[in-house]
Amino acid sequence: MPSHPPFAVTVDLVILTVRAGRLLVLLVERGEQPYAGRLALPGGFVRPTEDLESAAYRELGEETGVTAGVHLEQLASYGAPQRDPRMRTVSVAWLALAPDLPEPVAGGDAAHAVWVEATEALGRNLAFDHANILADGIERARAKLEYTPLATAFCAPEFTVGQLRAVYEAVWGQALDARNFHRKVTGAPGFIVPTGHSTNVDGGRPAQLYRRGSLAVLNPPLVRPDSP
Repeated sequence: MPSHPPFAVTVDLVILTVRAGRLLVLLVERGEQPYAGRLALPGGFVRPTEDLESAAYRELGEETGVTAGVHLEQLASYGAPQRDPRMRTVSVAWLALAPDLPEPVAGGDAAHAVWVEATEALGRNLAFDHANILADGIERARAKLEYTPLATAFCAPEFTVGQLRAVYEAVWGQALDARNFHRKVTGAPGFIVPTGHSTNVDGGRPAQLYRRGSLAVLNPPLVRPDSP
């Protein structure tokens, strides 16, 4: 029988949240070798009794204390031969989105966990190939805001159009015209649905509250201002 070298499967998470108008990503400081002291995405080895999604949810819970109400989707697989100096590993990366996640608690082999502004994190020298995974995760989130209702994953169950616009501005890193945005999102049938309630949490006149509708694909899409 042919012999095959052993390899491990890991999960790595790009965990994004929007807080005070900023897109933040969760990074951990590694407490063990390899790359001790370097920042990395949270993640770890898949246990023998776990499937991939269960491992991702476990890591998410260990780092944030939250699993309910989080949008979790598989991002991509990364398997370059030398990506992990310990042994051959294949990582299945996941993208997790949620509104205003709490302060993190480092778990596993992490010494410290912190929320970092996404644009700053993209410039960091992260461990392993996590800079590539992070860039892919942020671009996935930015792109999906154009043609899906994914932005509502960053919102509370009820939200104003202004709060939804703030999500788009944080993720895309660009200011949007308020009237044009309001016209587009309220004119897309099934994107957002009025709840019949209002709030003045943003100050000024009471604003109508909405919830996510049943629409799966935005057509026409909400195109990023800098898109060609």
